Amino acid sequence: MQQLSTNVTITIPEEFVLIKKIELEELKEESLMGTYWSMKDLEKKTNKKCEWIKENILYPNKYRKILDIKNGGFVFYPEKRGQTWSFQARLMAKFLDKHFGDFFAN
Repeated sequence: MQQLSTNVTITIPEEFVLIKKIELEELKEESLMGTYWSMKDLEKKTNKKCEWIKENILYPNKYRKILDIKNGGFVFYPEKRGQTWSFQARLMAKFLDKHFGDFFAN
């Protein structure tokens, strides 16, 4: 195996910043702190309609046990007409990433 040793200078434009991947992930997660999604937001994030989300993510018992705030989760399930869904964005994003294969493998 041959190695070439040389110095290379790379110019980074002023509008860019070089950071470690781990720092980028931490910044992304931090940006969701204190943010709540509506059902419309969740539809945009998953690229699925409300009915599909309810049927495949929110109402199956195996997920509702985790998600429902009544069980210590991070999703408010409306109980009365006029109430809206509410999702803690950071935790819901993690949940969706973790279960991506479960939801979209079918």
